[in-house]
Amino acid sequence: MTEIRAQITASIWQVNTAVGAEVAEGDELIILESMKMELPVTAPVAGTVAEVHVVPEDKVLEGDLLITLT
Repeated sequence: MTEIRAQITASIWQVNTAVGAEVAEGDELIILESMKMELPVTAPVAGTVAEVHVVPEDKVLEGDLLITLT
């Protein structure tokens, strides 16, 4: 199981995946927005999205869990 966490404190701008989706390493899963900058969050490994822990407009802190892959 792989946990994908926020690298910075930000808002969730877009969620580009859903539970059950097959993703490849490097696929863009979420876009964070911080200080008017868009920051993509990509899959570090290939896998299946087991859980999405955020929705657009959520506020996250550095280290918060975003997505779980299996």
